[in-house]
Amino acid sequence: VQLQASGGGLVQAGGSLRLSCAASGGTFSGYGVGWFRQAPGKEREFVAAIRWSGGNTYYGDSVKGRFTISKDNARNTVTLQMNSLKPEDTAVYYCAAGRPIASTVRDIVSYYYWGQGTLVTVSS
Repeated sequence: VQLQASGGGLVQAGGSLRLSCAASGGTFSGYGVGWFRQAPGKEREFVAAIRWSGGNTYYGDSVKGRFTISKDNARNTVTLQMNSLKPEDTAVYYCAAGRPIASTVRDIVSYYYWGQGTLVTVSS
C-alpha cells in the first residue's frame, strides 16, 4: 500500500487546514490510519488515528478539540481537519497505516506504511 499525503501549506495562527491521505495499491480496509508530525529538532509525535473498521478515533493531547480525523470509505482516504492552528503545530505531517490495537495506536512502531509527509507552517 502506498500512501500519499496532501493539503499542507502556510496559514496564520487561528486558521484552518485540511490534510488528506490517499491509499493506492490497496485499501485501508482492516487498517488503522494515523497522522504523526515532526517539527525541526523534535521527535515524531502522534497526532490522531482512526480505525477503518468501526471508525474509532484517537487524538494526541495537544490537538484534542481542535483537530478532527475522518474517513471516506468510497474514496479510500483519511482526512485531518485542523482548526484553531497554533505556531506550535508547525511540522511535517505524515500519514501512516498499520494494524495497531487500542493500546498501541499512538506508537510509531504500530504503523508500517508511511506517506511522504506534507509541511504545515503556522505563522504567528
